[in-house]
Amino acid sequence: MLVADRSAGGGSGAAGRAPAADRPDSVRNVVLVGHSGAGKTTLVEALLAETGVIQRTGRVEDGTTVSDYDEVEVRQQRSVNLTVAPVVHNGIKINLLDTPGYADFVGDLRAGLRAADAALFVVSAAEGIDGLTRMLWEECAAVSMPRAVVITKIDHQRADFEEALTACQDAFGDAVAPLYLPVGRCEGLLGLLSQRLYDYSSGTRQEREPGPDLLASMEEQRGVLIEGIIQESEDESLMDRYLAGEAIDTKVLIDDLEKAVARGGFHPVLAACAAPGSGPVMGMAELLEIMTQGFPSPLEHPMPEITTLDGKPVPGLGCDPAGPLVAEVIKTTSDPYVGRISLVRVFSGTLRPDMVVHVSGHGLADRGHEDHDVDERVGALSSPLGKQQRPMAKCAAGDICAIGKLARAETGDTLSDKDSPLLVTAWTMPEPLLPVAVRARSKADEDKLSQALSRTVAEDPTLRLDMNAETRQLVLWCMGEAHADVVLDRLAKRQGVEVEKVPLRVALRETFGGKARAMGRNVKQTGGHGQYAICHIEVEPLPSGSGFEFVDKIVGGVVPRQFIPSVEKGVRAQMERGVLAGYPVVDIRVTLYDGKAHSVDSSDMAFQIAGQLALKEAAAKVPPLLLEPVDEVSVLVDDSYVGAVMSDLSSRRGRVLGTEPVAGGRTLVKAEVPELEITRYAIDLRSMSHGTGTFSRAFLRYEPLPAHLADKVRENAEAE
Repeated sequence: MLVADRSAGGGSGAAGRAPAADRPDSVRNVVLVGHSGAGKTTLVEALLAETGVIQRTGRVEDGTTVSDYDEVEVRQQRSVNLTVAPVVHNGIKINLLDTPGYADFVGDLRAGLRAADAALFVVSAAEGIDGLTRMLWEECAAVSMPRAVVITKIDHQRADFEEALTACQDAFGDAVAPLYLPVGRCEGLLGLLSQRLYDYSSGTRQEREPGPDLLASMEEQRGVLIEGIIQESEDESLMDRYLAGEAIDTKVLIDDLEKAVARGGFHPVLAACAAPGSGPVMGMAELLEIMTQGFPSPLEHPMPEITTLDGKPVPGLGCDPAGPLVAEVIKTTSDPYVGRISLVRVFSGTLRPDMVVHVSGHGLADRGHEDHDVDERVGALSSPLGKQQRPMAKCAAGDICAIGKLARAETGDTLSDKDSPLLVTAWTMPEPLLPVAVRARSKADEDKLSQALSRTVAEDPTLRLDMNAETRQLVLWCMGEAHADVVLDRLAKRQGVEVEKVPLRVALRETFGGKARAMGRNVKQTGGHGQYAICHIEVEPLPSGSGFEFVDKIVGGVVPRQFIPSVEKGVRAQMERGVLAGYPVVDIRVTLYDGKAHSVDSSDMAFQIAGQLALKEAAAKVPPLLLEPVDEVSVLVDDSYVGAVMSDLSSRRGRVLGTEPVAGGRTLVKAEVPELEITRYAIDLRSMSHGTGTFSRAFLRYEPLPAHLADKVRENAEAE
């Protein structure tokens, strides 16, 4: 603990003095990152108890229980939503952003990173580090976000602190070093800088002198820590003095440590047993001091890029409560009773209830999210804690609040002054790559489905909605299977709409395998004006990607000039409907070379029908081919999984084009793979690469579908 190392003080106790509501330097925004089961939510509960927000027995000061704090996460496997829990320690307000631990919900993870000024990586001493945690560490490193690591579950029977520490140093680099060493199974912490023992074994936190055996066991790690701090020090003489044998003053080391942590150059490791008990929980006091003393305030963290609505940069903006209003919606939820709730991070200015703001954003129209450029009145502001919404008089720059009933604002939108609207550059959202076809379970569900989907999409920018006109299916593009299950569950529980999954249809194409001549004869006499149109056409295939050509070779006026476009229109209409399995026909040339007309009974519609009949007749003479879409797929995986990935792609009828080495021990595998074979690749790749693999896909071309698969498609079409 930094303050303890300075003054040998006691535990953190209760909240202490209240932070100023309009001072960004009294705020810390900390995002908790780690895989599911690492203990993030339990750690937040322990910090709430440590600061007096909830009682040790699990009851909040207003009567709310601990389980009320994380009820949403409990119902959704405890870890599928971004939640905020504010605590106060020594006059500093800490907004704890608890993020999901599943790769499917990386959108909420990135929202948490956007709203935070520092990241706390939670690693289980019993389970180690997964691929997602490594990837997020790299994302934080790319933007120089300050980070610390807390190793939890020290009391677990399989816990191995030294092994977990080594795994962190291997995964995160040399700038990772412990500040404390755990003693026993959550019995105490040995401070490496203070060389003091913080004893928790009696149920209270007591500080005392460690025994000679403990001092000897910490010597090596203490040296590593001091060298790491000195390497990051701005005092270049410090290393020379240390190597010369001079004892560096502890206060100097702590000052340099705090500066190095705040600028993201050094990453301290702490140990914790986060299960709440009747007394102080080991590591909570030390963790609070790291967050308040080591992590930067919003004043020290760089602002995101801010522009005018027409894209011009706005320089000079800072985290100033008196500045122009710039805030961003980082999370949107819909409650059937409360309505829409927007979680907002204020970067500049001050947000107040009942003020009118401009809502702008957000460039995700391709995912079903409309762009916004409207004014809205802000409702009541509150500080969220689970289901509780505690009123706030204002939310100043650097702080986070919840706003109720913003009707138009969605996740990623910017709130700014209505007279001078601004736009925060959107953070990168992952591309959803798992298609899930759904349909309403009943007529009543179908009537409500459109509005329910609109609300659900507004909550989740990683969800893409696609009404496929070709396959006539409603497709939800999700991040993975767990994401899809949560989306369907929200539709049912929050929106009251039941939908069911149906087999996904891939948009195939049809073409001709050879030349064919055919006649379209539409002759009907029913009294009065009848129908009379006869056309002779020749159909021949064209190279892939050529499209459609219509050639007029009529001579002698056997088909009047005004009806030639009618034949083409009829052919095109039949091409859209298909001639084999209901898929569009592509890459053919149709030549109209003969026909007959009647002076009275011929008409535009008669020749359209004749053109349709002629194309169907040609298809009966030369069986059409089915074409399947082929995608260009790029897979990024750790080197150890390259062989498995390449073998798997080949088993999917893919053609591996080559590999490229990528920094960090990764390889980029490029291949061409039929879409039919990769509809569930998002799930399979994650399993195959233990969560470390990512991929992208882009349509390349159409190719003939193998005969045995084409036969199945034809049989299914006939059955339907």
